[in-house]
Amino acid sequence: MSFKNFKCVPKMIFGRGSFADLDKVLGEERKAEEDFVVFLVDDVHQDKPLGGRVPVKAHDLLIYVNVDDEPTTKQVDALTEQVQAFSKNQPVSVVGLGGGSTLDLAKAVSLMLTNPGGSAMYQGWDLIKNPAIHHIGIPTVSGTGAEASRTAVLCGPVRKLGLNSDYTVFDQIIMDSELIAGVPTDQWFYTGMDCYIHCVESLEGTYLNEFAKAFAEKSMDLCREVYIDDHAEKADKLMMASYMGGMSIAYSQVGACHAVSYGLGYVLGYHHGIGNCLAFDVLEEFYPEGVAEFRKMMIKHNIVLPKNICKDLPDETIAKMVAVTKSMGPLWDNVYGEGWEEKVTDEMLTKLFRRI
Repeated sequence: MSFKNFKCVPKMIFGRGSFADLDKVLGEERKAEEDFVVFLVDDVHQDKPLGGRVPVKAHDLLIYVNVDDEPTTKQVDALTEQVQAFSKNQPVSVVGLGGGSTLDLAKAVSLMLTNPGGSAMYQGWDLIKNPAIHHIGIPTVSGTGAEASRTAVLCGPVRKLGLNSDYTVFDQIIMDSELIAGVPTDQWFYTGMDCYIHCVESLEGTYLNEFAKAFAEKSMDLCREVYIDDHAEKADKLMMASYMGGMSIAYSQVGACHAVSYGLGYVLGYHHGIGNCLAFDVLEEFYPEGVAEFRKMMIKHNIVLPKNICKDLPDETIAKMVAVTKSMGPLWDNVYGEGWEEKVTDEMLTKLFRRI
């Protein structure tokens, strides 16, 4: 038997106000006068106080990225070309500042600067051949676990699937809970529920082990303090829950909710957080306790999910979603174990989607 040898983020700074240390961290990477850094910043921060605090030097490249839609392989390839056109040299670091989508873009661009061809070639598991450019993740929304994970999730020409690799993992993260102040309530909820669902899927899965369990249980406790108890330090707690939820699935796997959500996201364009919530709400057969608690959290925070979005869709649209969802082999293996292929039928998935 061989055991998973997975990579963690090697360096991290945690604490309120720690964003101010970014310039010092980048100073360690800048060795020569011509060395430059690429900053990929969510465009919601453009012309806002945080945008003005990004420590950009005269010869750096600052790109405000739009993540109104899910990140795509096309977007990654275009950003990579923009960096290559900017200089004949490679950047010394790629910094992602924003939510999970922006962090995934930063991870993907850092990989594509050192690996030939388009990013769609690398959607899958361990297809990346060359180490990435040094890259730093700074979340301004908490929940996805993108700061901790070995994947950069992208919508490609065929399906929504991550660039899953040890090289994807950030070299450095900065977790400053001051940065998540002012996130709209619905986004705060949907993104945080991604974390909560990571824990449910990990704890209920066939891949569960004591490593994954330790992180998932603590992360879930923190989620409850945030979304049920409304704790005074909920920003710090959610930031740690997000990181620990990401760590939990690093040594286990997500499950049915993420598989269904990938189908929704790829075909209908739903963002990952709300896509997970839409999927989770119909998965009581898989996760009865988790779904019941999730619904209590929705009531407490006045969250109303869209209803009947798939009920009257054409059969061919549902069939596309089913195909994407069915292709998530490791996720279904975590749900059912060996022989999952017999249980994950087109009919079963079609019924689930029609209920969303």
